[in-house]
Amino acid sequence: MTDNNSPPGSPKVNPDHNSEANPLPKDDSSLENIVRRFQDSMSLAKKHKFWETQPVGQFKDVGDTSLPEGPIEPPTPLSEVKQEPYNLPSPYEWTTCDMDSEETCNEVYNLLKNNYVEDDENMFRFNYSKEFLRWALRPPGYYKSWHIGVRAKTSKKLVAFITGVPARIRVRDEVVKMAEINFLCVHKKLRSKRLAPVMIKEVTRRVHLENIWQAAYTAGVVLPTPITTCQYWHRSLNPKKLIDVGFSRLGPRMTMSRTIKLYKLPDQPATPGFRKMELRDVPAVTRLLRNYLSQFVVSPDFDENDVEHWLLPTEDVIDSYLVESPKTHDITDFCSFYTLPSSILGNQNYSILKAAYSYYNVSTKTPLLQLMNDALIVAKKKDFDVFNALDVMHNESFLKELKFGPGDGQLHYYLYNYRIQNALRTSELGLVLL
Repeated sequence: MTDNNSPPGSPKVNPDHNSEANPLPKDDSSLENIVRRFQDSMSLAKKHKFWETQPVGQFKDVGDTSLPEGPIEPPTPLSEVKQEPYNLPSPYEWTTCDMDSEETCNEVYNLLKNNYVEDDENMFRFNYSKEFLRWALRPPGYYKSWHIGVRAKTSKKLVAFITGVPARIRVRDEVVKMAEINFLCVHKKLRSKRLAPVMIKEVTRRVHLENIWQAAYTAGVVLPTPITTCQYWHRSLNPKKLIDVGFSRLGPRMTMSRTIKLYKLPDQPATPGFRKMELRDVPAVTRLLRNYLSQFVVSPDFDENDVEHWLLPTEDVIDSYLVESPKTHDITDFCSFYTLPSSILGNQNYSILKAAYSYYNVSTKTPLLQLMNDALIVAKKKDFDVFNALDVMHNESFLKELKFGPGDGQLHYYLYNYRIQNALRTSELGLVLL
């Protein structure tokens, strides 16, 4: 769940980055340090009144080893879950957004396109396509009732949105049914109406009605209390455009031609047997992915239905490639990235920044560095401008080598009603939320 005022790791590269000599950032992102910095910067008036009432890890409990891992509050009997929706301010009413309806899908698309996450300088805003939204919001077993909108009563205009989708998330050895909460968006003109807390309470109520008591979400701001904090890294594929639109800028002592040369990629992938994933590959990819994800503290518990939905290629939504051994025909490696463009605000020449986001990657026979370089090559061939990756799983091992630069924002991961005793290192997280 991304806070509507803050970018999840601003979609912009750190302008002082010099690809030729850029050390990985020092790890000052331990939870204790983040909490200390956050508390130092907050006046008492700004403390999180809403989140302090919720079953989430609280800042005051960080480091308290007497608190057990697992659910913070037990489930309530379903008969005691509030049956009626929460009250909205009187000019507004709830609506359930049917993403199968072209008209409703258009409304959601336009609300997000004009009001969702922007970078700090208001130069870029996420522009999720309708195809992407349908993919993101209709996984196996999804609930239409979790696609929640707010309309103005008189005009019927859609002015706010929040969603949940069901997921099975493994935390250590425990597989927990959760909701993944996302797309919290309030129209810019209504930000002072305090709609967001009511929307969060309403989606929570609807999730509880399905006997699900935990959730996972992300935000670009620090709330109580992140399980880990990740950083976005960006790899230029079209450096001239990225510099022209202000996404990145020329490094010290760099010319445009040197920069273009620096980021140039081969024309074709290097790995024998590297090809697009097909429906027949779902069982093999599921085995590969389940085995890989089992090493992380928190990861999705994917079955074949999930893999077919989330990873089978869909044009302009999700791209997945694998390595099939030319000799044995075994599927040995896998990489994937999803398509999330950003609108470029106020530029005469360009309106869209086409960005690929690293999703799930598994390397068993092909070195991860080589596999991801092949992913960059196919992304470049598909006219992506930039390739983004979080420093989760084993991603840190290829970022610097493949000329990714650190972004200027962070993405915080949260669990609702589930406590993890110690914050995770990013390399212990095996979960990518859209």
